[in-house]
Amino acid sequence: MPTATNIPKTARAAVLTHCGKPYDIKEFPVKQPSELAVGECLIKMEYAGCCHSDLHVRDNDWGPPPRLPLVGGHEGIGHVVAIGEHTQTKVKVGDRVGLKWIARSCLRCDLCRRGKESSCPFQRSHGFTDHGTFAEYCVSYTDYVTPIPESLESAAATPILCAGVTVYKALKETKAIIGEWVAISGAGGGLGHLAVQYAVAMGFRVIAIDSGLSKKELCHKLGAEKWVDFMESKDVVKEVQEATGGLGSHAAVIAVGNATPFNQALLYLRPSGTLVCVGVPAAGAMLNVPLNMLVPKCLNIVGTSTGNRQDMAEALNIVASGKVRCHHEVKPLDEVNNVMEDMHQAKLTGRVVLKIQ
Repeated sequence: MPTATNIPKTARAAVLTHCGKPYDIKEFPVKQPSELAVGECLIKMEYAGCCHSDLHVRDNDWGPPPRLPLVGGHEGIGHVVAIGEHTQTKVKVGDRVGLKWIARSCLRCDLCRRGKESSCPFQRSHGFTDHGTFAEYCVSYTDYVTPIPESLESAAATPILCAGVTVYKALKETKAIIGEWVAISGAGGGLGHLAVQYAVAMGFRVIAIDSGLSKKELCHKLGAEKWVDFMESKDVVKEVQEATGGLGSHAAVIAVGNATPFNQALLYLRPSGTLVCVGVPAAGAMLNVPLNMLVPKCLNIVGTSTGNRQDMAEALNIVASGKVRCHHEVKPLDEVNNVMEDMHQAKLTGRVVLKIQ
């Protein structure tokens, strides 16, 4: 492992130089140990996960555009190789840690104190406001890196740092109880297939909504009781309601990047049901909510972006217990642009993890 005296000045990274264009794989400056601020740490990355949010950032779907050049990626695992001088922390050089979408929050504002760290107005994000994990070296913050349980293999644990904690938090937000129906849109994807497993582990009955035979087989294998193929279905709303005895699901978790499934969920939810919005469509996408349906049905609409540090610890512990397993494929960093294109075309089943070193 490198020490503070032999960390290179530059190292390979996938760098976004123009929005809407592929990443450039090239040498990029590495922040040296002497340059680290108090609270910062330098991570030698091993693996980085590919997330649909990386695609949105690349294509500037959310606006305003990120500051370029920008190293992409926001979930990853590596080892601490340096810590900023005078930093008071339990994190040590050599520790294996995970990096998340939230690079840091202030931990002092009202939102942070109430566990709403993802809404902190001072939040920093890997691969968006800060350089990310598609690199041999990444700077993060000692207050926010996550210790990885020893029993977990790095590549398999990497997607839990974003996809896993995000859907775990979303399922908690449904307020569903054991035995209730939860519909999951995008159930065969990177977030969705983890949501199916977390939902089963939490005692929920799962309706998986996605398209394609491989995703259908995966969802059933992971414990989903019902399957709705949105491409083949003539009426997704009717199929979900029929699958649940006519009333509709108690909750819906939408982990996709377009508006249609969000609006369908409002129609198939049973009275007092909860829609949890996770996926982030491009700017301008809207919920179309008929008020004469919303009020009499007493529907709940909740937005959630990702979990806090406690949610992260819980999500990892459930994986460590063997109740959730990430369906993933490992590819080299050089394949990042091909992975992004496959993601754009919805060809991926499960998650792709990039091997950095």
